[in-house]
Amino acid sequence: MTSEVSKRESFSGKYGFIAAAAGSAIGLGNIWKFPYITGVHGGSAFILVYLICILLIGLPVMLSEITMGRRSQKGIFGSYKKLAPGTPWFFSGYMGIAAAFLILSFYGVVAGWTMEYVLKAIGGSFSGKTPDQINAMFESFIGQTLKPVFWQTGFMAFTGAIVIAGIKNGIEKYSKILMPVLLMILLLLCARSVTLDGASKGFEFLFKPDFSKLTREAILAALGHAFFSLSLGMGTLITYGSYLKKNENLVPLAIQITIADTVIALLAGIAIFPAVFAFGIEPTAGPSLVFVTLPNVFQHMPLGNFFCVLFFLLLFIAALTSSISILEVVVAHLVEDFNISRKPAAIAITIVMILFGIPSSLSFGSLSGLSVFGLSFFDLVDHIASNFLLPLGGLCIVLFVGWQLKPGDVKDELSNGGTIETGYLKIFLFLTKIVAPIAIAAIFFHGLKII
Repeated sequence: MTSEVSKRESFSGKYGFIAAAAGSAIGLGNIWKFPYITGVHGGSAFILVYLICILLIGLPVMLSEITMGRRSQKGIFGSYKKLAPGTPWFFSGYMGIAAAFLILSFYGVVAGWTMEYVLKAIGGSFSGKTPDQINAMFESFIGQTLKPVFWQTGFMAFTGAIVIAGIKNGIEKYSKILMPVLLMILLLLCARSVTLDGASKGFEFLFKPDFSKLTREAILAALGHAFFSLSLGMGTLITYGSYLKKNENLVPLAIQITIADTVIALLAGIAIFPAVFAFGIEPTAGPSLVFVTLPNVFQHMPLGNFFCVLFFLLLFIAALTSSISILEVVVAHLVEDFNISRKPAAIAITIVMILFGIPSSLSFGSLSGLSVFGLSFFDLVDHIASNFLLPLGGLCIVLFVGWQLKPGDVKDELSNGGTIETGYLKIFLFLTKIVAPIAIAAIFFHGLKII
């Protein structure tokens, strides 16, 4: 009789898993947010704190997620049900699924903008435009009704099509293609940026240590980004871990994913900020940097239109590799826990996410006057997912692995049944039991403006 595990799809090997998991971690936030907060909070001084946070919190949470997934061979909801049957822990799985659903509903909106801007760049729409005209172009686009919804729908259709194809023929196959392309584009942009006159000021912004800027706010920013940058808390790595073969060594995989995520974020900074400073433009955070400032920068450099196309293609790929992992969390839940086949599950969830995302898309246009607790629909969904569901989901994961699972079960999974040394186990359990929960609680309370 064929076992449940053998019938389950899996990644073909560690490279497929790394490409998919790194793609999940590397998203839009890596391209603009990490470089910006690095410069604002002290350059390399901030990076040092960030790396410490990655080591003490990011890695333990990531390893906890992958351990849960491979141990249970289930997605986030099924993992809790299987590893702690008859307990209320499965409610934590609902939080992760809800977070994934909400995040992708508004993430698809911004990701759709990148598709519009790829076409604008190809058509030379930014040529000869002043910064004010480029800003007006952006505001006019997001303020429309049909076009942003059209691109949101198109982006979600791309995402759904990849997830429908399955683990090996969909997620792994396209991650193996998209991640090298992403890296190649990023390196080309870096090569162009660092050769501009005045680029050294951008390096100073990113890498010159300024310990006077390492305030409490900066440390909490490093802590929060170390957690959110790796796509932790909503079960993407639990789900991907469940498709991982039993002979793979989990610790090196987690380390390699973390390194890839951090290197890409730093390369994005090198690609963006030397160019920004070379043309005397002050960097700003958020969509204005990506969709307003950078098109203005590119049109002032040789072959700028070519590099502008590459940049928005980079953004699209980064968004797509993240979105497929988020959608897979929800699809896996329907496939495993409701016995729905992959194709109808993926189609149904994609359609529902598109419909739920439409009010977020319209938050910049026809629904801009609608607010709940002073927030637009877009910001409200973001706030609920980012400040409540993700930190609480991550907290539940580390508490579950640290306190609910038996240490022997954790050791058995990390050692591949006793075939690999786990001398780090005591440190890992200390971090998951004590350090990571305290740190994630700090992120949660900081998001609520309590600390």
